[in-house]
Amino acid sequence: MDRIEVEVEIEDAAWTDLLPEVEALAEAAARAALVPDHTGAVTILLADDAAVADLNARFRGRTGPTNVLSFPAAASARPHLGDLALALGVCAAEAAAQGKPLAHHLQHLVAHGALHLVGFDHQSDDEAEIMEARERQVLAGLGVPDPYAAPDDPAPVHPER
Repeated sequence: MDRIEVEVEIEDAAWTDLLPEVEALAEAAARAALVPDHTGAVTILLADDAAVADLNARFRGRTGPTNVLSFPAAASARPHLGDLALALGVCAAEAAAQGKPLAHHLQHLVAHGALHLVGFDHQSDDEAEIMEARERQVLAGLGVPDPYAAPDDPAPVHPER
């Protein structure tokens, strides 16, 4: 078994219409975020905004879609690390607003979500600094520019806090 098993479920075919290599991009980002420190399985759901809005309402009590949701597995469910869900409309709109390729934004959000599965968080400034440094390191390894360095936009969109 690989140290990390990644299953990508494409619920909204528009993901592959926009990014034919979306499955490989998502898998690479999850593996990069989790290897070499972790072992287990991750499921990534690539959905539309309505599906993610439903999950957001049911599990977080929040209205509307968000870019990425992370559902860490209970310790008793290991080696399954957890599940991620990404909303295409939100992700595509954020990428366009930030002037970056959707592929780069997808990999950032998958890495961000995967890090949540293994205990990273950004509730405090100190936690955010640690998590963002790890994201930068992971993304640099994937050839993705620093998502927090915004040359033209002083306030880039961060994954939801």
